[in-house]
Amino acid sequence: MERKVMIQNETGLHARPASSFVKVASQFTSDINIEFNGKLINGKSILNILSAGLQKGAEIKIIATGADEKEAVEALENLINSKFNE
Repeated sequence: MERKVMIQNETGLHARPASSFVKVASQFTSDINIEFNGKLINGKSILNILSAGLQKGAEIKIIATGADEKEAVEALENLINSKFNE
């Protein structure tokens, strides 16, 4: 399952939001990736997410594959749309 979302929080996916993303992603058994500018980023790796430099306004695609893929995509989409509660 996949869904496009836009990073909305002012600071993009810096350390705290990236940590929140990985924490939520790691709760699921599905493989979770982020597609950005044609590259696949491991959604459970904080280093990969931080090195992607995802800024406010970046459109990403959350891709989950596995038994709980629907729940994983929805949880991560909700997290991003909440602007990581910042």
